[in-house]
Amino acid sequence: MSKAVMGQDGSIRLSAEFLLKRRLSQGMEWWLDQRDVALILLPRLSDLRKLYVEPTTVCNLNCRTCIHNVWKDSKAHMEMEIMRQLVEQTREFPELRRVVFSGLGEPLTHPHILEMVRLVRERDLAVTIGSNGLLLDKAMARELVALGVDRLVVSLDGVTPETYAGVRGAMISQVLDNIRGLNEAKRELGSLTPTLGIEFIALRSNIAELADLTGLASQLGAARVLVSNVLAYTDEMRDEILYGYEPHPPFSTGSWPVKAGAWVMWGTLELPRMHWGAEQHCRFVQDRAMVVGWDGGVAPCYALSHNYSYLAIDGRRKEVTRYALGNIAEQTILEIWTSEEYCRFRNEVRDFHFPSCPDCDLRESCDLREQNEGCWGWNPSCADCLWAQNIVQCP
Repeated sequence: MSKAVMGQDGSIRLSAEFLLKRRLSQGMEWWLDQRDVALILLPRLSDLRKLYVEPTTVCNLNCRTCIHNVWKDSKAHMEMEIMRQLVEQTREFPELRRVVFSGLGEPLTHPHILEMVRLVRERDLAVTIGSNGLLLDKAMARELVALGVDRLVVSLDGVTPETYAGVRGAMISQVLDNIRGLNEAKRELGSLTPTLGIEFIALRSNIAELADLTGLASQLGAARVLVSNVLAYTDEMRDEILYGYEPHPPFSTGSWPVKAGAWVMWGTLELPRMHWGAEQHCRFVQDRAMVVGWDGGVAPCYALSHNYSYLAIDGRRKEVTRYALGNIAEQTILEIWTSEEYCRFRNEVRDFHFPSCPDCDLRESCDLREQNEGCWGWNPSCADCLWAQNIVQCP
């Protein structure tokens, strides 16, 4: 009896005899890959757990730290028809638990963001929203509470008005008032959600305020503070970087040391890694997540979801090309998720089958590093990804 049968789409269906011997599920389909002399079975599973949705690339701010300073992609809102198709297609994923509205724009600028949230909540999926908080007025806050949004992550890159304005060009008082308004709406509606998270981008110019931020988080009722290093898109941000090749001491602000994994009275404090060299892993692949952009394009992570440039850990400018594995206007997300290319990519990332470019003796003369490529393994390459090192983090 043959061990394998080729499906019409090129996938491999293993015979019942082979499956029984190997204790694999009968009827499961696999892609067959080869690396050197080894054969690798890549199961086609509908096991997506987390879906990042970029409702818009429009933003109401012009932050010094933002990718918008260097990119040339469109600034536009997702069409509601794309969102409706997306939500309907999520029915194919029994393990999907959470939808995160975030991306490289401000979700609350979308004129139909509440309808988007309502569609997802009708599927009984948990919702996280990442926001700068400036559009979170009382009416919006009450709607989000009433819809059952269970997590809201607000970016605060400073505690003093001067520092916050220096990064974001806006008034922190408005954000804080809006967060207090959210807490008031939760009390009035008798809800414990959405729980509040705070994201802080650590810079040389604001790190002294991290200790005060934890105190402010306590006052605001935050359950989590996530600290990330900055990804330097501009030469100006190069001077703000706190991390590097060599080991760095933990964050310390005066007499108050900030320790990774700390538990404070209001919740958790999550700190980034400060130097290159950790065992690399991708949280997007580890969490079985995908990113759907404003135009319906599917990318495996935020880092590969747009065209832009940034300064790598050695200071060289790197051009990143968007890696789109499909578009939900043309294929279903199940077809994209279980495609040969996407299954192979996730396997390469799980094994992190990429060179370590920052450790290579030829890195100074290698032109491949100026694009999103490597000298071996899969391309686009994740070889010097700062997310995979936990140097840069996102909710």
